Amino acid sequence: MQSYSNIQSLLQTPLRETSELIRKSLESDISLLEGINRHLLDHSGKFLRPVLCLLSAGAAGGITADSVRYAAASELLHNATLLHDDVVDGSTSRRGEPTVSAVLGSPAAVLVGDFWLVRAVQCILGSENSDDRVIRLFAATLSHLSEGEMLQMEKAGTADTSREDYLRIIFSKTASLFKTAATAGAISAGAPQDVEQILGEFGRCIGIAFQMQDDILDYTPSASLGKPTGQDIMEQKITAPLLMAFEGASYEEESSIRSAVRGVIDNPSLAEEVRDFVASRRGTAKAAGWASDYIAKAEALLEKLPEGEYRDALLEFARIVGERKK
Repeated sequence: MQSYSNIQSLLQTPLRETSELIRKSLESDISLLEGINRHLLDHSGKFLRPVLCLLSAGAAGGITADSVRYAAASELLHNATLLHDDVVDGSTSRRGEPTVSAVLGSPAAVLVGDFWLVRAVQCILGSENSDDRVIRLFAATLSHLSEGEMLQMEKAGTADTSREDYLRIIFSKTASLFKTAATAGAISAGAPQDVEQILGEFGRCIGIAFQMQDDILDYTPSASLGKPTGQDIMEQKITAPLLMAFEGASYEEESSIRSAVRGVIDNPSLAEEVRDFVASRRGTAKAAGWASDYIAKAEALLEKLPEGEYRDALLEFARIVGERKK
């Protein structure tokens, strides 16, 4: 079974080209900006979205120069949103390092995020066979990101998040970009529409499962996320583990816990009550099952694609997302 390092080896050349394009795109003669960009690149994540884009292109017909551009754009946009999210959430650490907003303040973080976002757009516009569907995809994702953040903020005040609300939030904030990365990869390879749709839906399912896993790990003290655990409750977010814990609970129990979520800002000790409720009703285990359902859907979609090393790598990519512990 391939590991993530094996997938990266399969994509060695296009991933190197993607990294080089990102670095070149972020060059600036403003020393402060150049220094921040260099630091962020040196502490970047696992390149999941670029990998998904490139694997999708490979499975759809072949990786092209445009595939690399769209892969770079997906990573640039992702990191731009992280910079902005850290401001919105007041986060002090990311991937084990202090956030830009914590070190230099919110204005600097917002400006750097804007810079990365513009560079993502330029990567897309510089494609050899510019397809306005791709820029529309990325534009829709940006709209989803904003709407998802606002819906999450709205629900934090009322603590009445439903399953439907939660799925919309995590699609908007996470899965939309996974879907866009996969679809853009397919487009870059000149794939027929049915293949585009299959890979786009694969990306959506993977993105939903990924965020559910993230939300599960936030309830797991031993999780190594590169950020503090237990933050979701303190930010009044009702996520998969708590929603699944509500299953079978009485109206009175659920109302009491939702009230605790609303009151946690003024009374942080209420967070322990919420965590105990989730643990007592096996909320994280049930949420893991919910995430697994989306992984299974993603895997089933791949059966509609021709066999090959890129399809196999996408299957392993799905399993890695489903089993991740950090």
